[in-house]
Amino acid sequence: MNTNRPKNLPAEERRNVTVKAVVDLAGRTNPDSITTSEIAKHMNLTQGALFRHFPNKEAIWHAVMKWVVECLMARIENAAQGVDSPLEAMQAMFQAHVDFVSEHPGAPRMMFGELQGAKATPAKRLAREMLKQYAIRLHGLIEAGKENGELHADLDSEAAATLFIGMIQGLAMQSLIAGDMSHMVEDAPRVFAIYRRGIAKTRGE
Repeated sequence: MNTNRPKNLPAEERRNVTVKAVVDLAGRTNPDSITTSEIAKHMNLTQGALFRHFPNKEAIWHAVMKWVVECLMARIENAAQGVDSPLEAMQAMFQAHVDFVSEHPGAPRMMFGELQGAKATPAKRLAREMLKQYAIRLHGLIEAGKENGELHADLDSEAAATLFIGMIQGLAMQSLIAGDMSHMVEDAPRVFAIYRRGIAKTRGE
């Protein structure tokens, strides 16, 4: 269903509405196939009205990726805030990330599409930088867990951070293929439980 025509909105708010429209469309179809005409139609706007706020399609994609990055990172940081245990903070971040993706299936579609593309677009650079910062954040938690005895002292922190992100990407891909994002929400606790058993120290070790 098309969104209602957003009339007389401030420029920043109209850009935000456009971003959310693209994420919505990307959750239903291949992002590469989305045209500015389809975006405008989805919003009940003309292409001229759309381009008053974005100079071109690349600028729209950059704005969308910026929204995804900022919202996702804020979600996982909020989840970990105030959690003293590094391992518990990681689990909270994992679940928060899964919840975000399940609520916005267009987000992983956009992310996968940008990262797989050959062109070094501003949106692709944002996606790469987010993954880099995400890995750094996880690496810090893993090192803290090793120091306080929660995690194995010889744990490969870089590999553990890569696997953490890869698990979420795998869950997202499987749910997108199945056409039901609720699958990843249901599977996430069991998947993290296996991951946790692999990295956490048990009593007596």
